[in-house]
Amino acid sequence: MMTNLFSSFDPSTSMNLSLNWLSIMLGLIVLPSMYWIIPSRINFLWYKICLTLSNEFKIILKIKSMKISVLMFVSLFSLILFNNFLSLFPYIFSSTSHLVLTLTLSLPLWLSFMIFGWINNTTSMLAHLVPQGTPPVLMPFMVCIETISNIIRPGTLAIRLTANMIAGHLLLTLMGSTGNKLSLIMINVLVLSQLLLLLLESAVAIIQSYVFSILSTLYSSEVN
Repeated sequence: MMTNLFSSFDPSTSMNLSLNWLSIMLGLIVLPSMYWIIPSRINFLWYKICLTLSNEFKIILKIKSMKISVLMFVSLFSLILFNNFLSLFPYIFSSTSHLVLTLTLSLPLWLSFMIFGWINNTTSMLAHLVPQGTPPVLMPFMVCIETISNIIRPGTLAIRLTANMIAGHLLLTLMGSTGNKLSLIMINVLVLSQLLLLLLESAVAIIQSYVFSILSTLYSSEVN
């Protein structure tokens, strides 16, 4: 029984153990079959998606061949997409709606970009702090603004993904909790609206995983 509106996002079980985090590993169940069974249309579709993403990431990163960085961002997209979709199923824990997971993904990426950039491209990193054409009077303020905007990048990445996933799940929960108080006609309307909202949440799951990976790629391209 749901004690409050946010209990569906509680990672604890009845034993007060955070076993619900094991739902992150459920996406791995889908992956091995792609390499061991006869290729199907789903495998071909996933291959085309990964190929399209890798080509787009290579354009952003300005490289001509497949490198480990492109594979990393495609894997990041796959991980977030699997977890976003799994959270739409009943009784499966929504791991991407927690800052613990999203910050774990965004903070190490951003920190590695910063360390690499300041060690290998110090002059370029300093140049990014002052946009071209800035008047000399505004340069100290621009340095402060650019520094703050750079520091909050991992937080904005994590909060954007978390907030979008929480909003959709809360709306589904709120609408579903009113079903026992409605008439038969209104229940049909509720079911139809829930299906449309679930379709919207599926689109949000794809868009947010793409936004997270593409912004990480853009942040990586700035330090090269």
